[in-house]
Amino acid sequence: MIFDKTLSTINKYNLIEKGDKIVLGLSGGPDSVCLLHILHRLKDVLDIEVYAAHLNHQIRGIEAQKDALYISKLCESMGITFFVKSINVPQYCKDNKLSLEEGARKLRYEMFFEIKESLNADKIAIAHNMNDQVETVLMRMMRGTGLQGLKGIDYKRDGVIIRPILEIERKDIEAYCEQYNLNPRIDATNLETIYTRNKIRLELIPYMKENFNSNIVESIVRMSNGLRSDNDFIESEALSKYKQVSSINGENLEINLNKYTDLHKSLKSRIVRYAIKYILGDTNFIDQKHIEEVFDLEKDNKLDKKIVLPRGLFVYRQKDKLVFTMKEIIIEETEFTHKIPINGFVKINEANVIIETEKMTLNKYKALKKDKSSKWFDYNKIKGEVIVRNRKPGDKIKLSMGSKKLKQLLIDLKIPKDQRSQIPIIQDDNGILCVGDLRNSEEYKIDKTTKEVLKICFKKI
Repeated sequence: MIFDKTLSTINKYNLIEKGDKIVLGLSGGPDSVCLLHILHRLKDVLDIEVYAAHLNHQIRGIEAQKDALYISKLCESMGITFFVKSINVPQYCKDNKLSLEEGARKLRYEMFFEIKESLNADKIAIAHNMNDQVETVLMRMMRGTGLQGLKGIDYKRDGVIIRPILEIERKDIEAYCEQYNLNPRIDATNLETIYTRNKIRLELIPYMKENFNSNIVESIVRMSNGLRSDNDFIESEALSKYKQVSSINGENLEINLNKYTDLHKSLKSRIVRYAIKYILGDTNFIDQKHIEEVFDLEKDNKLDKKIVLPRGLFVYRQKDKLVFTMKEIIIEETEFTHKIPINGFVKINEANVIIETEKMTLNKYKALKKDKSSKWFDYNKIKGEVIVRNRKPGDKIKLSMGSKKLKQLLIDLKIPKDQRSQIPIIQDDNGILCVGDLRNSEEYKIDKTTKEVLKICFKKI
């Protein structure tokens, strides 16, 4: 029955194609041993090659050595080539500040893909079963997952990871192993309730079966399968939008806010997950609350803010984009000071601008056609020499509504933080005349007493 059901799952989800080379993650427990035996029986039927890969986490001491010995004998009896790798996972997790579960999973999959590449294999088979599916859904529910999380574990991921026994219950797997005298290894840590998944397996699900629904496992799987169809449709729409709103900039991924902000929240959530997956390789340990934190960066008052997500991922809010990166962005202030000649020009390389000046009579000023690149000031109100410099802490400018700090002004104008120190600040001995071509000070405004006018023109280099 299990054999036929597994073959049905393989065919239904197109998990294996004729001639595939498959690397199977073999722990030595009932699930992976059962899958190994079934794939071995299917070897000629599907014309496939099967390899086994085992990671000794160095957590269980002598028991781990017994696991490796058992696996070697089992694979030799079936004529299956196997690979064993030993890594001090606890030390690795400590050095890299990862949880034991996260670190072990990361190293395990790195090993699987390493072997896959060396063998030029096609698929990596993982022995998740129906009970694993239910436990995963319940764990995600407790963390506040969305539709994507409720669909549970995928039968196939990225066309490489396959789970052929995802529709088989654990009790049937154990019965299969007993029927064929496979004598799998039992990990005693699976019987300890110190881990969340074990508590769900050993306490929560039995409680739900006894008090609410004796078929709770089948019910939850039926729910997740039903939601998977809806989710797959939304995913296809989200992937299309993701390609339109995202771009790669070196090692960073950027999302264009002008194209992204007005999308439906359901699509935006998935676009954010695609961005995270691009940077991290997967979205493990990324919960809905983390997605909400990214949403919060869209607000105007979050300009130049950043958040730090699990596994050291930075997300920055810049003027018109969100930036996903593993590197902290350090903004270096540009510093410059230059004297501005009256009736002349000066080139400011630090600000990529040429500043031209001209002193003229009021009548000439009135006759000229005005353009946006030029600013006009009452020349007789200017005291001392005129200079151009970068902004400094505490800078203020007099506007029609009163004085305003330059820092707040630039935030209000949505000038990206990394561009603010390049904006040319024009000042005399008394104060600031203008902030580039963005704002003029009221202190130097042309009025009925003006006799001479100073024109300052900004031209980009």
